[in-house]
Amino acid sequence: MAEIRIITEGLRFPEGPVALADGSVVLGEIAGGAVTRVAPDGRKSLVAATGGGPNGLAFGPDGALYLCNNGGNEYAHGGFLSTGPVKDYKTGSIQRIDLKSGGVRTLYTHCGGNKLSAPNDIVFDREGGFYFTDLGKRYARQRDHGGIYYALPDGSKIVELAYPFLTPNGVGLSPDEKTLYVADTESSRLIAYDILAPGRLTIAPFPAPWGGRLVCGLPGFQRFDSLAVEANGNVCVATLVTGHITVIAPDGRVVRQEKMPDVYPTNICFGGPGMKTAYITLSASGELAAIDWPEPGLKLNFAA
Repeated sequence: MAEIRIITEGLRFPEGPVALADGSVVLGEIAGGAVTRVAPDGRKSLVAATGGGPNGLAFGPDGALYLCNNGGNEYAHGGFLSTGPVKDYKTGSIQRIDLKSGGVRTLYTHCGGNKLSAPNDIVFDREGGFYFTDLGKRYARQRDHGGIYYALPDGSKIVELAYPFLTPNGVGLSPDEKTLYVADTESSRLIAYDILAPGRLTIAPFPAPWGGRLVCGLPGFQRFDSLAVEANGNVCVATLVTGHITVIAPDGRVVRQEKMPDVYPTNICFGGPGMKTAYITLSASGELAAIDWPEPGLKLNFAA
């Protein structure tokens, strides 16, 4: 395995990294309520004070950043795992961030008459719409269902695609955009959906898992978080507890597992020359890491 380089530390539960052309990385600090830019030399600067719990990020067709905000969590003193929603929690949301001004606009808090509970991860298709997951809020004695949604960046349309879902987390598109991948956290399963048209999925009947098809599941106590797709179509899933990035082929084979120096590697994105640098958020330690990756990552639509 290539050397893992720690770019910066002191982040408050980092997630949702997005690589920029200048070598910097923008990410959400879920426990910090802010979106932060990390320069190649590790210096940190504020992009936007979003409040809540800023998680998945992606660039849209207008050059703005689009954010999945889970609405905010409480954290035990000195701990990195949440103990439940913040006291003033009402909903999660999808927000638009102007990268230059830091201005934040909330686009969606509900789908129909139902609130967004804890939006988690986001990916834009080449048509300019975006798929996102809602993990569902966890309370002391209950939890909200999760779901998969599709929306337009101008705030004009949001549709529910799959609901209920246990704990949908990472989301990504295959290179040909005919398949949507979703990683489920608690079951440690990678699920796939055939895309009929932008914002329309093939939903299979029972007993299909959440209307999709099972691509891969891992044994033992491993939990899936967010994901990124390689240019060859393999899916790289951040794997909690065992602390790996698990690379899964479209046919379900586990190609390899890359060990990280953290039990909570929560997300991965690609950037750098040839898209062969992987940036990984290490959330237990509050660090952003980089590693030379053996395969190029898939360049995301509208990436800066």
